[in-house]
Amino acid sequence: MTFNATLETNNDIATIKLSGELDALTASIFKTEVDKAASQGVKRLVLLLQDLEYMSSAGLRVLIFAKQKMGVNADIYVVGAQESVISTLKKTGFDRSVILLDEDDIAELENV
Repeated sequence: MTFNATLETNNDIATIKLSGELDALTASIFKTEVDKAASQGVKRLVLLLQDLEYMSSAGLRVLIFAKQKMGVNADIYVVGAQESVISTLKKTGFDRSVILLDEDDIAELENV
């Protein structure tokens, strides 16, 4: 499946929607969008992962890069991730570095 990453910025929130398979061949696309978001000085990075079917260690490295690039005061939200992606985050302990939300909880972001 084709990988896509699209960035939208609204005030201090950057939203990146990912779809397809995030692996070594596609991680650079995601990293480019993270770079763009970080350069805009946003306080929150929202990752919409409902349509992300797979994430390899290369994708996880970009998430770690995002956490470092965004800074300690920025929050990263992972929204609607499929079980295989959540499993990868939990196995590596990175689930403690991001805020996991169900797709239904996205409205909470407006109140944060």
